[in-house]
Amino acid sequence: MELTRLFDFIYYQNEKQPQAECMAHRPEGEWIYYSTQEVIDLGNQVSTGLLKLGVKPGDKIAVATYKNRPEWAIVDLGIQQIGAINVPVYPTISAADYEYIFNDAEVKYCFVGSGDLYEKTEIAQKKVPSLKQIFTFDKQPGKPYWKDMFGDADHEKVAKLREKIKPDELATIIYTSGTTGNPKGVMLSHTNIVHVVLETIEILQVDKSGEKVLSFLPLCHIFERAVLYGYIYKGVSIHFVGVDNLGGEDGDLKSVKPVFFTTVPRLLEKVYEAIYNKGLALSGVKKKLFFWALSLTDDYEYDQKQDGLKWKIADKLIFSKWREGVGGNVRGIVSGAAACPRKIAQVFSAAGIPVREGYGLTETSPVLTVGRFVENGSLLGTVGYSIDKVDLMIDDSDGTYAKDEGEILAKGPNIMMGYYNKPEETAKVMKDIDGETWFCTGDIGKLIDGPGGKQFLKITDRKKQLLKTSGGKYVAPAPIENKLKENFLIEQIMVVGEKRKFVSALIVPSVDALKDWCSKNNVSWTTLEDAVKNPEVLRAYQKIIDGYNPDFSHIEQIKKFALLSAQWLPVTEDGSKPELTPTMKLKRRVILEKYETEIEGIYNV
Repeated sequence: MELTRLFDFIYYQNEKQPQAECMAHRPEGEWIYYSTQEVIDLGNQVSTGLLKLGVKPGDKIAVATYKNRPEWAIVDLGIQQIGAINVPVYPTISAADYEYIFNDAEVKYCFVGSGDLYEKTEIAQKKVPSLKQIFTFDKQPGKPYWKDMFGDADHEKVAKLREKIKPDELATIIYTSGTTGNPKGVMLSHTNIVHVVLETIEILQVDKSGEKVLSFLPLCHIFERAVLYGYIYKGVSIHFVGVDNLGGEDGDLKSVKPVFFTTVPRLLEKVYEAIYNKGLALSGVKKKLFFWALSLTDDYEYDQKQDGLKWKIADKLIFSKWREGVGGNVRGIVSGAAACPRKIAQVFSAAGIPVREGYGLTETSPVLTVGRFVENGSLLGTVGYSIDKVDLMIDDSDGTYAKDEGEILAKGPNIMMGYYNKPEETAKVMKDIDGETWFCTGDIGKLIDGPGGKQFLKITDRKKQLLKTSGGKYVAPAPIENKLKENFLIEQIMVVGEKRKFVSALIVPSVDALKDWCSKNNVSWTTLEDAVKNPEVLRAYQKIIDGYNPDFSHIEQIKKFALLSAQWLPVTEDGSKPELTPTMKLKRRVILEKYETEIEGIYNV
């Protein structure tokens, strides 16, 4: 059968290689399995139930869960195959964010998982006229249960509706963080996502149907969602788990023993930190062996032969234990959503746990480039080469860039339909060059000649002001900065966190306000240089941050800060680069360079 719509994948699996354990999760200790046919039957019940509720093609249905679970995929199927639109939303955003998204998309119904999601969406519902009802995936007193809306599966009626859906129709709207605080809804068609799935299927390191994989990155993000459809095509057993129970003797890695999974760099960093700390805790010969083996990875390159005696010894004594720690069967890991440190990919790959990196955006469905697990298919320090029918261009016409660098532009069948309700915003990210329309990624990079005569993409910077943590979460710094500047003790502030574990801030105090505070609180004042080191002053600023943090989502909250004694200016007297533009905007790169020591101090404590 031809695969052109997202829901085609589960029917393809049922036709070619139906699975008794297509999807699994364990909410309370024991694994619960769903066969391919059960997924289809439940999806049809969802479809029939939605039709009875009056859902029509084009209507928007939201889904939010803290952990991936089969119900997410089942509802996704039920929504899509009747022509409705799945609007997945992050579980960690505020009720106000839900209110904005639900109103913008005119969401009709919402499905939620456990935790505080029902309460948050219910708060939003009071100000969302279109939202008729919220269903929960877990039975809770007084709350509508998702199976209560099921109808007797009308397979024939659903099939007729399914046949009418065209590949170029809208399949989903995914809301991404915006620099103004309001997210933008990325419209993706079936064609957009299906192209990525079909062009990346062979990258999934699965040899035969029925093999086990893990899924723990949020399905509301297009990265893991596209991978999900690929898993379904491959006919593997998808084990939905949470990130909080991956490691350890009883963790999901050792329990499931997956052959493949996708991740964000931060998780690999945590695993590496744990391995490294175990090495530090060793003593004598064992410690020497550990760090000797680790040193072998320093010069490792992809495709390097490791058949020498020293590699065999290191593998038997050290690296084999690392592989056991991730279940013992992992053939490959693809890292995405944030930049993966070269050292992390190098160390794991050298130890027989191959790691490759991919690159893309929600607007590109998401994959533009990815490293492959075949010979000449990857290059350390890059994000791989482009997938088929996707063209890249390095545009240096709009800015001052280093040699061979520029903004990364892309075109191909995976580029979004546009931003929902925002044609002007859509126009801003599209560029006409010689009669062809290119999508502007907002990222800076260059193309490098690599193995096999391919051009590999290296990301060198971000043009956008959005920062991205090492966990792959976008954070818009401006709204946070503007909020904190409301406090009289804060003169200037810049949020930091690009490729970091958490969000922090550099703060320049208001001198007059701080002097006044010191006087009222019997704190000695000499100079601002002394004041920013005073423990009582530091406690006062910590209290300010603690007061504002609840206004932001967990990932946006400022975990640490540094007080600075020099004001940022648009003009400097010593000839150094000014920290502000003539219109008083932050020159973020300049500030990051000038205060590199202070920033490292924040993250190294």
